[in-house]
Amino acid sequence: MRMGRTGNEPLRARSALRMRLALAAFGLAWAIAGTVLFADLGRTGWAVFFGLLALAAATDLVVIVRHIRQGPHWQPGRDVPPYEPLRKR
Repeated sequence: MRMGRTGNEPLRARSALRMRLALAAFGLAWAIAGTVLFADLGRTGWAVFFGLLALAAATDLVVIVRHIRQGPHWQPGRDVPPYEPLRKR
């Protein structure tokens, strides 16, 4: 059953933080590998690009870990419904 929009989605929006954490860590690992590889090959432009990508992934990791540590008060868990129940009009 699909729930309709209630108009308060930004207030109750949630993210799969553990999945985002895994994807950001995966991206960070590949960005670091790309930085090292291209720096070793003497491709400075690509090395800088991958270095900036690694910086963005590391920043994302910090934000995700901060959100996870905020706990269920700020990041509701599975027991909190994503939307208010639909009201009969």
